Amino acid sequence: MARESFAHAETFLRDHDRDRYLSTLVLKGPAREGIVALYAFNADVAMIRERAREPAPGEIRLQWWNDALTGEEHGEVRANPLADALLETIERYAIPLGTLQRLIGARRFDLYDDPMPDIESFEGYAGETNSTLLQLAAMLLNDGRPVETGDAAGHLGVAQAMTGHLRAFGYNAAMGRIFLPWSILSANGVRESEVFSGTESEGLVEALGQVMDLAGEHLAKAEAGIAALPRELRPAFAGIAVARAQLKALRNSAAGPFAAAPDLPDWRKIALLSWWTWRNNFV
Repeated sequence: MARESFAHAETFLRDHDRDRYLSTLVLKGPAREGIVALYAFNADVAMIRERAREPAPGEIRLQWWNDALTGEEHGEVRANPLADALLETIERYAIPLGTLQRLIGARRFDLYDDPMPDIESFEGYAGETNSTLLQLAAMLLNDGRPVETGDAAGHLGVAQAMTGHLRAFGYNAAMGRIFLPWSILSANGVRESEVFSGTESEGLVEALGQVMDLAGEHLAKAEAGIAALPRELRPAFAGIAVARAQLKALRNSAAGPFAAAPDLPDWRKIALLSWWTWRNNFV
């Protein structure tokens, strides 16, 4: 079933996490399907809040994934193609289960409406989710041998998370959620009621601008960290090209903070990913 499961994982990723799917198109060799399986698993976990709507069924789904990783009897679990592809990848590359369990644990935050309290909490959340995926992708490109990515995975994961939640700020606000560090918003005089009612203010614009600056700083540190990595590992971090372009589009947008974020067409993203990968293969 593994071949069909990997094909299903690719389709699922393409449909539900377009940017990560596009980032896999620059990958070569057998590690690509394993990375796709990891990203598809993450996409499924990240979607739980939207599908469950309430915390209790969301907790059940997260527990299902945790049990799928640790259970001794995988026969029934293997009937799920996403789980089958993930378990095959875990076995093939000896991925440490604790890493994936921490990712699942971090996603519990998504199920509740508490605002992200501060920068440290946000960075921890991004580290256990986005950065973990980058670290594991590099490990798979290294044929399963552990790698130390240093600043590359840590900073890029935070930058991607900040950019993503800046882009989704209006949508999350309409759903009664605040994923960006509340300490930054409150320090600029923003009130929760303003966010949830879609009320724009100078303080909110200033706060979001400060988050953009932080994301830019993390992108710069990630770029330096990636340059220090062996060439064969760098394609795992090609998504930095899209994140940088999306952050630039946010900065240049004249729309308000609650408007739908501007984005690039797929062909432009593929061009950025391909150019970045080619350039970093020769530096």
